[in-house]
Amino acid sequence: MRRKLAYWIAPITLSLAISAGRVCFAQAGLTNEPQGYTLQAADTTQNDLLAVTVMPTGVLPADARMEVEAPYNGEEANGETAEPKTESSGQRAFSRIGTGVKISTLGAGFEVATPLAQKMNLRGGINMFRFSRGITNSGIHYNGQLHFQSAEAHLDFFPFGGFHVSPGLLFYNGNQLAATASVPGGQTFSLGGTTYESDPGTPVVGSGKLDFVKVSPSIMMGVGNLIPRNGRHFSFLFEVGGAYQGSARVALNLTGNVCDPTGTSCRAISSDSTVQANVQAQQVKIQKDVNPYRFFPVISLGFGFNF
Repeated sequence: MRRKLAYWIAPITLSLAISAGRVCFAQAGLTNEPQGYTLQAADTTQNDLLAVTVMPTGVLPADARMEVEAPYNGEEANGETAEPKTESSGQRAFSRIGTGVKISTLGAGFEVATPLAQKMNLRGGINMFRFSRGITNSGIHYNGQLHFQSAEAHLDFFPFGGFHVSPGLLFYNGNQLAATASVPGGQTFSLGGTTYESDPGTPVVGSGKLDFVKVSPSIMMGVGNLIPRNGRHFSFLFEVGGAYQGSARVALNLTGNVCDPTGTSCRAISSDSTVQANVQAQQVKIQKDVNPYRFFPVISLGFGFNF
């Protein structure tokens, strides 16, 4: 009985020893055996254990194999360290586009935004608005046309949530007021503190214009994001702030004849240097009246969609 058992154990031990030796030599690079051989075993009977040996991968079914593999240590096969992928869609620069429409004190507007970083967007837009109104100043009637047209760019920074602070620039400030001026004949008016009467035969007429420098720095703050980081496609925006456009540039040109307040001593404006000086003084007065608007207030309400 012992001899028969020895006949069973001896071949099995020898076979396992040879197989383990080959695996060790293969891992140490000391064998000239073809690569791709793996120690394999299966749930078998005692008779099947005699067939355990070093066999090419793929001979036994997948559920009957036991492969010896080196644990992953964060390195690729060529020895280079694998970098974790942390990029997230919608956070990479220029990865998405957001559009919006708005109504503001600069007019009706359209704007576009794209992300620069997780908490920063680049945003630009245009604004337009036109309005006509008649006003009277110092006895001179002006039929004015208000033209609002501007183009802006902002760098939106989001310190928390949807609240943002947005320094920017009106890189085109075409906001202006153009007007025609007139004084009906026989009506008095004032120029530079001096009172005149418009000659009934050649009444006073003219034109005026008020505008600002073409480039104006601005600062805005508010809530809302044209590219929400939570993946939403719709957004609402509210902003307050302003643009510093400096002192207004005023031009006033008048022609016709002026008379003394009694209606006598009439003369042409173009031929009287005193009257011309008073026209310049009136121009300065208008400029002082609009100087409080050097910092133009901006309030904006809008709706956005991104894709």
